[in-house]
Amino acid sequence: MDLSEAQKKYLRGLGHDLKPLIMVGDAGLSESLLAEYEATLAHHELIKVKVRTADHESRDKMIKQLCVDHSASLIQRIGSVALLYRANPEKKPEKRLRIPSR
Repeated sequence: MDLSEAQKKYLRGLGHDLKPLIMVGDAGLSESLLAEYEATLAHHELIKVKVRTADHESRDKMIKQLCVDHSASLIQRIGSVALLYRANPEKKPEKRLRIPSR
């Protein structure tokens, strides 16, 4: 999903007070972690993911894989914490996260 800069700025504001809901550790992107990530992203639409690896390259690769494989948008990354967004059209309209139009 392509988001405008104004939409990303709005989502960064919403994500500011969020705590990381998914923690990726030494085991990496296991099947159970990916299942939990998918369920959490579908439920919340906007989540923070903390990737704890010693290697910057592998951290960036994991964040990119989470975005590409699950159709999520990277809104912001600060250090080891990434803010990810994916709209869930199956949620009731009043429960969906509303973002401003382009």
